[in-house]
Amino acid sequence: MARLKEKYEKEVIPKLEKEFGISNAMAVPRITRVVCNLGLGEAPRNNKLMDQAVDELMAITGQRPTVRKARRSIAQFKLRAGMQIGCAVTLRRDRMYEFLDRLVNISLPRVRDFRGLSPKGFDGRGNFTMGIRDHSIFPEIDYTKVETPKGMNVTVVTTARTDDQARFLLQELGFPFAKG
Repeated sequence: MARLKEKYEKEVIPKLEKEFGISNAMAVPRITRVVCNLGLGEAPRNNKLMDQAVDELMAITGQRPTVRKARRSIAQFKLRAGMQIGCAVTLRRDRMYEFLDRLVNISLPRVRDFRGLSPKGFDGRGNFTMGIRDHSIFPEIDYTKVETPKGMNVTVVTTARTDDQARFLLQELGFPFAKG
């Protein structure tokens, strides 16, 4: 069993029940999925960049990403409908917990001048989104082979009804939020 999942079941669930007065075990907030999205603005002009991004995201998450295509044409960006513009992965169950464990305990401490995650990343429905400016913070990426640093978004989707419940859940799992 994943280390973070074990911590959630043994330590976090009782704290959530006590903090928010939840008596029903099915009403306790939990993480349902994690979505990693890597967008590439230069991909339509450079096919090799998309292949490299897919390989790197697969190394980071342990799951093959789906390639995302443009829905409509935008002339100012020289973009046509159907062009490949990014890739995304949806992680669930044990892979999700393993990824979050590596993200919180290994990758985020490697960010230069890291002062914590922004508490403004909540959407009002208990989901948290954070941006990572450089994907090479993950130990699976060999930064000597990376041509251009790529940014990525990581969205943590929870069953929490409010942002306070989701923030408490993620803090107890070890997410380092900035003060204030």
